[in-house]
Amino acid sequence: MSTCSPLSVGNGEFCFTADITGLQTLYDTYAASNFPLCTMSNWGWHTAPTKDGKQYQWEDLALTPYQHAGRTVYYPVKAMPGNEEVYNWLRHNPHKFNLGRISLCLASGVAITQAHITNPHQKLDLLTGTITSRFMLNGQPVEVSTACDTKSDTIAIKLKSRHKGLGIKLSFPYGHHSISGSDWGSPHKHTTLWDGHSACRIMDDVKYCVDINIQTTGAGHINKAAHTCEIFPDLCSDITVSFRFGTSPNCMAPCYETVIANANKTWGKYWDTVRLANFSKTKDPRAHELERRMVLSLYLLRIQAMGSLPPAETGLTLNSWYGRFHTEMYLWNSAFLPLWNLGDKLMPSLQWFYSIIPQAKALAKSNGYKGLRWPKQPANTGRDAPSHIAPLLVWQQPHLIYMLELLHQNTYKNHTFLKQHWALVKQLAEFMVSFLYPDTTGNYEMLAPIIPAQEVHNPREVKSPMFEMEYFRHGLSLACEWGSRLGHNTQKWRDIASNIAPPAIKDGLYLAHALCHDTYEKYNQDHPMMVGAYGLFKSPMIQPAIMKATLDKILQCWQHDTMWGWDYAMMAMCAINLGDSALAVELLLSDSPKNQYVTSGNNYQRTRADLPLYLPGNGSLLLALPMLFANPPKGWVIEVV
Repeated sequence: MSTCSPLSVGNGEFCFTADITGLQTLYDTYAASNFPLCTMSNWGWHTAPTKDGKQYQWEDLALTPYQHAGRTVYYPVKAMPGNEEVYNWLRHNPHKFNLGRISLCLASGVAITQAHITNPHQKLDLLTGTITSRFMLNGQPVEVSTACDTKSDTIAIKLKSRHKGLGIKLSFPYGHHSISGSDWGSPHKHTTLWDGHSACRIMDDVKYCVDINIQTTGAGHINKAAHTCEIFPDLCSDITVSFRFGTSPNCMAPCYETVIANANKTWGKYWDTVRLANFSKTKDPRAHELERRMVLSLYLLRIQAMGSLPPAETGLTLNSWYGRFHTEMYLWNSAFLPLWNLGDKLMPSLQWFYSIIPQAKALAKSNGYKGLRWPKQPANTGRDAPSHIAPLLVWQQPHLIYMLELLHQNTYKNHTFLKQHWALVKQLAEFMVSFLYPDTTGNYEMLAPIIPAQEVHNPREVKSPMFEMEYFRHGLSLACEWGSRLGHNTQKWRDIASNIAPPAIKDGLYLAHALCHDTYEKYNQDHPMMVGAYGLFKSPMIQPAIMKATLDKILQCWQHDTMWGWDYAMMAMCAINLGDSALAVELLLSDSPKNQYVTSGNNYQRTRADLPLYLPGNGSLLLALPMLFANPPKGWVIEVV
């Protein structure tokens, strides 16, 4: 049994991850392997109380001063002496939490462990979003069907067995910022109030409900305790039950048959809509693996990354960085959608950025910039998190311009769409312009403090990071194009974009930033961002021969165990633009520790215990594949349907 590849069901706002029993029976076994089995939602955020019961504010942080372009700017990058509690509390709160555990249980009270289960067989039906699990429990056959409703946050379960005394248990933890989102050892910190088959959960600032709809072949009965309930049939162990989670006390759980009908209809429509590709006519055996990763990535991102919030790097499976999402990963997680005929699925999370415009304006203004500066590691509230890295990143700034252009080119090809989003494009361009400074030659530079996307650099020693400079150039050029389409004068932006300093070159290779002369000796780790300027987009400043030499050098000297899942897609896109699609295939399937795709389809970061899955890897793969479809390697036949 592999504990690194559990299966999940979900609807984009809510997700349930199951073990080989189809439920969360072996929670401890999976948690010991750094894969706690969680039930999570986009609305499930918890804020833990402080020691004195108040909530800290951003103004309570002690900030670090930096010299920047002849003035002083301030960022929350260090936990200053005496300010550690404030720093850590604001970093951890609010956080996503585990809504509850649903598991098999025995009337005898004996805990079911892996030793009790033999001959497991499990199948995920991608056409219906249903998991079917078959196994022997203490020598008796058991079958569990698990599905998620596509119209509500409901898990529906059908249990078939002749095992007497077998039931289903619902358990509630206290919320926590850890990878599990759970604190199972603090029952005194939360309250569960039962009213018939409905539970009201009260946990500090959180109040949510669970309604249970039970159908059994016998009368059935339910045993309720402080934070658990057990459901047993009277005649046998056949149970059909659904659990609906939500913030409203009046939401009734739909029955199993309704959940299945909704799921069948929604998933059928999804697979009919998505722009799939057929690799079957390609004889290269690697094509099958690439096709497998494509299909499973489309499933995983549908259940975890097409909702009302930007997805966290581990989606709704478990907590990475306290369940907070990273706005610089929004591109890798979600930019693929318009290219797969799924542009409408991008709009709900895009609207969240509109909701935090006041926070983004305040963040830009706090250090004297114009326009909007997106927080890097926010929660649902839009407030950033203190971090030694996050506040100093800026490469998330052009993302929405880039993604809006993809939407315009592929989904909303009308003037109305341009007008609707012009104000946002304008404010993002205004920030980028105000973040660039002219030098004595008239070129525009980026000045310290900056942490580039390649996060290993000292922010006080960075000047004009190559990728960020070219991405700002690209973002401003797109903003100018939007202005021209709408009849606005954007000559100032155009002048600045055309005068952004060219990339620094040494020994025929692009450098990470203008002062990083030892890029390939000391800084040959983390993200090789130079290739992004000719992969994610094709900067007019890039010389293909130098970029090819740069990519070759990266493949020769880079420390691959320090790379991340999306680096391989980024390099593959660069290879395609350089005319080498065969290399792109090699990169997409590179046998590297962080480019592994387990049985479930999750991109597993093998060197990171806190990242048993990594959705930016899946999303970046789907961003790169349409380029491969348009430029297949010699001998490959890829049919897009």
